[in-house]
Amino acid sequence: MLSAIIENAIDGIITIDEWGKIESINPSACQLFDYLATEVIGRNISMLMPVPSMEQPVEYANNYEQTEIARMIGAGREVTGLKKNGIVFPFRLGLSAVQYSGRRIYTGFLHDLSREKAAEQTLKEYTAGLEQLVAERTQALEDTVVALERAKEEVNVSLAKEKELGILKSRFVSIASHEFRTPLTSIQLSASLIEQYAEPIQSLDIRKHVNKIQRLSSSLTAILNDFLSIEKLESGKEQVVFENFDLVKLCEHITEEMQVVAKPYQNIIYQHTGTLNSIYLDQNLLKCCITNLISNAIKYSGEHTFIDFNTEISSNRCGITVRDNGIGIPATDHPHLFEAFFRAHNTGTIPGTGLGLNIVARYVHLMKGSIEFKSDLNKGTTFTILFKAA
Repeated sequence: MLSAIIENAIDGIITIDEWGKIESINPSACQLFDYLATEVIGRNISMLMPVPSMEQPVEYANNYEQTEIARMIGAGREVTGLKKNGIVFPFRLGLSAVQYSGRRIYTGFLHDLSREKAAEQTLKEYTAGLEQLVAERTQALEDTVVALERAKEEVNVSLAKEKELGILKSRFVSIASHEFRTPLTSIQLSASLIEQYAEPIQSLDIRKHVNKIQRLSSSLTAILNDFLSIEKLESGKEQVVFENFDLVKLCEHITEEMQVVAKPYQNIIYQHTGTLNSIYLDQNLLKCCITNLISNAIKYSGEHTFIDFNTEISSNRCGITVRDNGIGIPATDHPHLFEAFFRAHNTGTIPGTGLGLNIVARYVHLMKGSIEFKSDLNKGTTFTILFKAA
């Protein structure tokens, strides 16, 4: 039974005498060194170990003989083995002393460490690779942080310059608008006086040119007002003042004012729906929005046309609609319609700054409302402003 156990042991088992000569070797040990048992029995153990490892088993035996310290034998040591074909490999060697027939022999237990060492080497390489990768990523992260810090500084400088330019622009727009407004007011007043003084003459040429002066000065005034509105919105100076007021009276007043500047035979038809008249909004901002929409309807519609202007107040909402039968807006321009300085591609020579609808949309937003539109090319446009009723 003992022989069967040794012959079928997974690890190699070898016995040597006091002089290091091999007395027995099991099949696992033979397989480990690629030798037949007959090739190693009777030979010195040094044939299975390269220099300097070949001295170790005998040295262990001598240490045991000289000191009789058993721990030097049973602890097990990592040594290097030499196969028949000259290949070296690692294995663990454990020696134990045995008294047999009045003499001392040593039994060696051999466990192949090739797989463990290969796995350990793979792990080391993998660890080294990970460390290298971590080092590279860390360096890349540090470079990114440095780049971000540099970019942050550049952005801060750019923002400071942009802020400074914004302040200068706002000052310029404000000053220029006010400076232009004074002479424009004088021009309008002078045109009115000329019209009044020339009335007895009944000159059509004088009236034509006076009307042209009044129309162009009014257009310039509207442009200046747009720029002032944008400047207030950009600087956050535009404050919303909510109050209760009569929407119908406001809209009737706007209709009268806009009818004066309408084209020949253009008619603005105002209609209110519902029994409620009062609404809680900013009256000045709402007037600006409605005036702008009706002004656009007049501008982009021809003579002999109708402009529908409707308001409706219900228990939960207020709706304001301006509908015209003008040139319409191309579908490709719809996504950009409320952008500042954007004008539809079919406006041609019709004057405008492209600021009106942007101002309307921003005023509506300030009053917590919404604006939507529908438009078909050459079939007209409908703008609708919606608010929740207070």
